Amino acid sequence: MSRIGNSPIQVPAGVDVTISGNHIVVKGPKGSLERDFSENMAVCFKDGVITVKRPDDDKKNRSLHGLTRSLIFNMVEGVTNGFKKELEVNGVGYRVQKQGKNLVMNLGFSHQVVVPEIDGIQIDVPNQNSIVILGADKQKVGQFAAEVREKRPPEPYKGKGIKYAGEHIKLKEGKAGKGSKG
Repeated sequence: MSRIGNSPIQVPAGVDVTISGNHIVVKGPKGSLERDFSENMAVCFKDGVITVKRPDDDKKNRSLHGLTRSLIFNMVEGVTNGFKKELEVNGVGYRVQKQGKNLVMNLGFSHQVVVPEIDGIQIDVPNQNSIVILGADKQKVGQFAAEVREKRPPEPYKGKGIKYAGEHIKLKEGKAGKGSKG
């Protein structure tokens, strides 16, 4: 029994939901998202509530049930409030800035790393050591944040690099035999 799949999704005022077959379009103040779902899932929109039903208790249908409900919930949440990922830049001389629609990063390389803004994603740089990525699509926001972090992931000895806000980097010890002759 899928507990997630059975719970209904409340659609807030100002959000428009259109369902045609297995295609759903959700429009709201933060934008518009659309997605195709499995033909096995029955998605119903009635009286401001979206429900997802499955035809039987087959293993594939049980897994698709919760997935479909979660994806639709994330679409509604995205067009209503949006999603946000925060990144921190740590390291001497490491800094970021926004130039037009590009994120320009000095990350200790001989050159600057430039990442352009993509459709549906907004980059905000509140200060030179933090990056905020905003958007309506949860998957796009997470993927873009991962690609920015990939430019200089945190290293395990001093923790220099780009990390998610709140991420804990387990630091390793340096050489153990340093200074002792023996």
